[in-house]
Amino acid sequence: MSRVLLVDDDALLTELLTEYLTAEGLNVHSVPDGEAGVHEILTGQYDVVVLDSMMPKMNGLDVLKNVRAQSTVPIIMLTAKGDDIDRIIGLEMGADDYVPKPCTPRELLARINAILRRAQNSGEQSNTPNSIAVSDVVLYPAKRQATIKDTPLELTSTEFNLLEVLMRHAGQVVSKETLSVEALDRKLAKFDRSIDVHISSIRHKLGDASLIQTVRGLGYLFVKN
Repeated sequence: MSRVLLVDDDALLTELLTEYLTAEGLNVHSVPDGEAGVHEILTGQYDVVVLDSMMPKMNGLDVLKNVRAQSTVPIIMLTAKGDDIDRIIGLEMGADDYVPKPCTPRELLARINAILRRAQNSGEQSNTPNSIAVSDVVLYPAKRQATIKDTPLELTSTEFNLLEVLMRHAGQVVSKETLSVEALDRKLAKFDRSIDVHISSIRHKLGDASLIQTVRGLGYLFVKN
């Protein structure tokens, strides 16, 4: 049973989400503030974290910053509807996805299941190689690990998914629509900049922006040397 942690000070929302997600077969635990959230996340017990952006003691972005220094656990941010700045900052700091509030439990469940499904399916197909090597980058899908020039890459779950899709299609342009479906397991929404922000983060971690090229109006291409 997959374990989900809710970090949110809204008691009524937390109760609603806990009841709904538990009924859908998830093991749900919740904490009411950011400080408790950091402590609980870093126990390493959870498969997915749902993190509110506005909380007492420590806000969601500070929680994210503290956690990302030590963990790559998938994190979904709950952000105020229309608050694009916090949303982009959250993605830049390592959030895997976001859901604007107010959100429906069904929408949140879909995002959680998408992350769990990608993590579980990666490397399970019989035709999946043990590793994917392009240029100096090597991915190990089954272990969810990656290296560049034999140096480990600290990628979030979503970043790993995106890099895997691009490397499987190395030398070919991959549209943002395809990346959204194959890496995030959802259709690309209008004005959604998630893919762009994640790609920017991957480039930074690779230390070589030229490995992933932007093909204006079409998508992204992982250069095959």
